[in-house]
Amino acid sequence: MTRILIVEDETDIADVLRDYLRREGHQTDHVADGREALRHMLETPPDLTLLDVMLPGLDGLSVLQQARVHTQHPVIMLTARTEEVDRLLGLAHGADDYVCKPFSPREVVARVAAVLRRTRAPQEVAAAAHGMELDESCWHASLGGQPLNLTRREFSLLRVLARQPGRIFSRARLLELAYEDDVDVTERAIDSHVKNLRRKLSQAAPEHEWIRSVYGVGFSFEPPPAPAAPRG
Repeated sequence: MTRILIVEDETDIADVLRDYLRREGHQTDHVADGREALRHMLETPPDLTLLDVMLPGLDGLSVLQQARVHTQHPVIMLTARTEEVDRLLGLAHGADDYVCKPFSPREVVARVAAVLRRTRAPQEVAAAAHGMELDESCWHASLGGQPLNLTRREFSLLRVLARQPGRIFSRARLLELAYEDDVDVTERAIDSHVKNLRRKLSQAAPEHEWIRSVYGVGFSFEPPPAPAAPRG
């Protein structure tokens, strides 16, 4: 059973979310304080956290930033702050999705299902579904059977991006995940590696833009849409 942590200081909202999520078969826990939420996320990471931004004790963005040092479980931000900069800030800190209040609880449940599907897919399965193969044993990558001839650093970056298609990673986050032990790589170098990856991916599949830039935030891996099912 999937365990969802609801971090929300408004009891009425938390109760509604808990009821809807339980109807879908999820187990839920609820905390209303930022520091308590951080403790839960680190000591007993749930399958997914619904995290409000405005919290007592420690705000949601600070909770997310500190939690991301130790856990990569999916997080959906909930907030009444609708300015684009706030949404982008949450994504830059590692949020998987962002829902603005007031929201329909059905929408939140649908977002939870979508994020869980995306983040639970094994890297190899997600990549292979789009004709991409990543072999970590020899740092070999191919697309549609065509070798990409990546450097080790380019491979490391593609591996992180392809693991969670659609998720936006900041440069700082990519630096942590792809080059944790590589002190020679800087945030500025990320742009260079992305440029090289795009060029090599384009040579193998020129009809699609595989890596999307999100201005002011970072990059995401965008596989091509699935072909429409034939009618009749």
